[in-house]
Amino acid sequence: MTTVELVATVGAALTATLGALVAWLAFRGYRRNDSTVMRGLALGVVAIAVVPFLLTELVGPALSLSDAQTLLGVTLSHTFGLLAIYRTFRSG
Repeated sequence: MTTVELVATVGAALTATLGALVAWLAFRGYRRNDSTVMRGLALGVVAIAVVPFLLTELVGPALSLSDAQTLLGVTLSHTFGLLAIYRTFRSG
C-alpha cells in the first residue's frame, strides 16, 4: 500500500467514524423526541458517510466487486442519503 493509499484509507475511516457519531447523535434525538426529521437525518448521514466506506473497504473486496460496481453502490448510497436529508427539510 502506497502512502497516498494509506492516507486516503485513514481519511475515509475517519470520515466514516465521524459520520457514525453524527448519525448516532441524530438517532438519539429521534428516540428522545420521536422526531422523524432526526431519523431522516440519521439515515442520510449513514448513507453518505458510513455506507460508502463499508462498500469500498469491506464489501467490495470481500465480494470481488469491480470498481464500476463499487462506484455504482457508492453513488446509489449518496443519492439515497441526500434524498433522506432532503425529505427532512420538506417534513420539518
